[in-house]
Amino acid sequence: MRIITVSRQFGSGGRELGKRLSDILGWDYYDKGIIETLAEEQGMDERHVREVLSHHGWHDLQLTYRNSFSQLGFDHSTRTQLLVGQREIIQKIAEAGSDCIIVGRDADVILHEYRPFRVCVCADLQSRLDRCMGYEKKKPADERLTEKEILRNIRRIDRSRARTREVLTGKRHSDSSMFDLIVNATSWEIKPMASAVAEFALRWFEAGGIAAAGKAENAAQADAAEAEGKGS
Repeated sequence: MRIITVSRQFGSGGRELGKRLSDILGWDYYDKGIIETLAEEQGMDERHVREVLSHHGWHDLQLTYRNSFSQLGFDHSTRTQLLVGQREIIQKIAEAGSDCIIVGRDADVILHEYRPFRVCVCADLQSRLDRCMGYEKKKPADERLTEKEILRNIRRIDRSRARTREVLTGKRHSDSSMFDLIVNATSWEIKPMASAVAEFALRWFEAGGIAAAGKAENAAQADAAEAEGKGS
């Protein structure tokens, strides 16, 4: 089984890259479907789930590495519930054993034992703004966001994602050691980029990525067996 995870700055084109990688490689693709499944399992409105997970609010809290989500307090109980549910869905995707692409949702952290190929997509602020403005033009005029509103969203979501990564990994979001490939989409169209990333990923797996993933999975199974033996 091979897994590619795509982390991205908001508006950088990471979601499009993930979908194109899926088309090129013929692998399963997961993005919005995770939210849809989570909303259905929790009996919640999909829009509400998306909104809650997009506003972690962790940048307002004094958290330390490995703090339990349960320590976030009663006001954060819904977020905690959804984050745990989301983690379980992502783990089930990996357990299914199919080659796949997962965009966002911190899947690279959640599935670290499977040794996924971890891609991060970035771009400068102006190109991200231009990309978002292009998406807005496809909407009805009365539903479009202004440039000022888009910039506000970019900065807010960037802060939220960076803080989430810091809480989950104990590392700053700018720490490049968390990724196997970082691509800058500022002056590169996503379509040709996807072909290059797909080839790079396949060579990475051929060069030992799969072997590393197998070793990590075997180690996890051995630890689980040892724990079970101690408990019996």
